[in-house]
Amino acid sequence: MEWSDLRIFLAIAREGTLGAAARTLGQTQPTMGRRLRALEASLGQTLFQRTSDGFVLTEEGAVVCQHAERMEQEVLAFERTLAGQQQELDGLLRITSSDWFGSHVLTPVLAEFSREHPRVTLELLTDTRFLSLARREADLAFRIKPFEEPDVVSRKLLRMPYAVYLKKGARRPKPGDGKGASLITMDQAFGDMPDVAWLQAQFPHATVAFRSNARDVHARLCAQGVGLAVLPRPLGDATQGIERLPMKEDPPPRDTWIGYHRDLRRLARLRALLDLVIERLA
Repeated sequence: MEWSDLRIFLAIAREGTLGAAARTLGQTQPTMGRRLRALEASLGQTLFQRTSDGFVLTEEGAVVCQHAERMEQEVLAFERTLAGQQQELDGLLRITSSDWFGSHVLTPVLAEFSREHPRVTLELLTDTRFLSLARREADLAFRIKPFEEPDVVSRKLLRMPYAVYLKKGARRPKPGDGKGASLITMDQAFGDMPDVAWLQAQFPHATVAFRSNARDVHARLCAQGVGLAVLPRPLGDATQGIERLPMKEDPPPRDTWIGYHRDLRRLARLRALLDLVIERLA
């Protein structure tokens, strides 16, 4: 039994299909299937039920999964410890954030860091889901809420101001009414964000014209005259064709938190990037 086979097994168990697991690990689907069959043959057990909805763990597979996850934690801890002992400013740093934050806030800082440390390769992953620091899906994460994972060193980085925007020259709806106006808001998966309820409370008679989980999409739609949008100030102020709508009160601000796994706290390239991010943004 090889750890690489167990790694494939865990990816299939988590993703539910060979195709999704293959994309996660950068492998081909036939290779994933072949390695899984080899693992099952070596163990003499069927680890998954093949169903129309994907791969489902059998009882034997669930037992193997528990042990494989413990092995994974040891392997990842070993990798993090070795990475944390590296002092040269070279190698790879994976950073994760939301799409608009990466594009409009982090990009200038990352460009400055790259000029100062050209041997460090930066990888920026913009995703709505929270990538795992423990599994080294990312080395440094920016989030809009405090970190809850154990073994993560984190701090509040900044408080992001928001504002209401509309297309330049468009008719300005009256706050407290909003009759005849259209709104652009977050989709239902992110409907609990405070600016969603705030915007609808400010314009109770307006209609929701568009929902999306991407703030950049909100800004583009706003510039096209689709409706009002609550945007982070760095994004809204940088988007051509829109302007701020004066309000008696501003939309709720959001805190941004930064975190990394404690095993990487001595990683020189991570420390250098952290220092620059805090200097420029905190």
